[in-house]
Amino acid sequence: MRLNLAAAAAALLLLAACGSDQQVTVQGTTTVSKGQELTDLQNALNEGAIDQKEYDNLRKRILARPN
Repeated sequence: MRLNLAAAAAALLLLAACGSDQQVTVQGTTTVSKGQELTDLQNALNEGAIDQKEYDNLRKRILARPN
C-alpha cells in the first residue's frame, strides 16, 4: 500500500512538472505518516527524481500541515 501511495505521489510530481501550472490539489485522506512522506521525499531527492529546491519546498509544506 505504501509503495502504491509513493508511486502515486511520484506520478503527481512528474505530472505537475510537465504542465505550466505548478498547482496540484489532492482531495481525500491518507494514512501515510509525515515521517513516511519525509522518508519518501528524501529517497526521491537521493535518486534524482527531484532537485534540492523542490525537496526544500515540499518538505516545508509537509511539516507545516497539521497531523
